[in-house]
Amino acid sequence: MARDIEKTEVMPLGVVIRRVPGVTRWAKWSWKAVAVLPGAGPANWQLLRQEGEAREYHAATVPLELHRADAEAYKQGLTAAPPCVYVVLRDDVSQDPPLEVTLVTASPFEAQDYADSGEELVEKIAMPEGLVAWVQRFTDAHFKEEEFKKRRRDKRTVGDTEDGIGDVRIKQVADVYRAPGQIRKERLQ
Repeated sequence: MARDIEKTEVMPLGVVIRRVPGVTRWAKWSWKAVAVLPGAGPANWQLLRQEGEAREYHAATVPLELHRADAEAYKQGLTAAPPCVYVVLRDDVSQDPPLEVTLVTASPFEAQDYADSGEELVEKIAMPEGLVAWVQRFTDAHFKEEEFKKRRRDKRTVGDTEDGIGDVRIKQVADVYRAPGQIRKERLQ
């Protein structure tokens, strides 16, 4: 197979975020990333659709970068049903709308790292078919399965000595597991 694919590839992805009324009195609105638009142009919270109080915005366009070092992660992500991309959002209450699109990734491992930090929101979104094909092509070109190598022990014998047996401070042969500290306690009594 010819390696005509670059080490990294980039595609702009538009992120669609839906705003619906909140279900509690503490949250006026509920925000959720619901779709991605491959190859989208620049946008800044452009209204796409409105149904009653629910609205969908093209919030931002960010680059989806694929790196050959992450090919194993992409392969893992493609095995999910359905394959997904992950949108990383950051709360920013100083602006309206109160979310900032930080990153889009196809790596479930990278998404997990952001989710573990607890500072960002990570939304899982199903990949469109064209995006699946693009990620699959990149992954197939760069993924190399590592051969399993069984670890071998050193040549020295592991079972020659038994820890704790044969302490020179214990004169008795019958109780080889007795600790030297116990002997001092018995002498003091």
